[in-house]
Amino acid sequence: MNDAASKKSLLEALLFAWEDPLQIEKIASILEISAEDADALIEELAKEFQREDRGIRLYRQEEGVQLGTKPEAASYVEKLFSRETAGSLSNAALETLAIIAYKQPVTRAEIEDIRGVNSDRVLENLLQRKLIKAAGRKDSPGKPVLFATTPEFLQYFGLENVDELPPLKKETK
Repeated sequence: MNDAASKKSLLEALLFAWEDPLQIEKIASILEISAEDADALIEELAKEFQREDRGIRLYRQEEGVQLGTKPEAASYVEKLFSRETAGSLSNAALETLAIIAYKQPVTRAEIEDIRGVNSDRVLENLLQRKLIKAAGRKDSPGKPVLFATTPEFLQYFGLENVDELPPLKKETK
């Protein structure tokens, strides 16, 4: 096995073993290579996963890179875990997630103003699923919590970042 193949194999092992995204600098340090070489290995491994139609993908996020299942396999993986939090999202949850994704950071009141209904239960569910997080507090009376999406949100929808969300259609009146 040549050195590049060996490093790529080690990279795959690191990503498999580590639950959270790994920073490129950390990968480079562990593999004793430059950040540029680590980035090239990551690209090569990602292309292999796609080319070979594997069940896993390599996802780049702001926090680093990590392995995850390809989006088409999500429902089957959810069956495997069959947790209380597994399952498809309700229309209310999807609607709320869309508002948060496009307007983040956003308060509960702002979400409810757009939806026109109380969103406490939906927000609680999305927080429990770790698809959203509290992202600080708004500097306004009452200091309401601001909500934003999480890396789990990106992974759930197979996105690298929120910039990959489809553009919003303009309202016509």
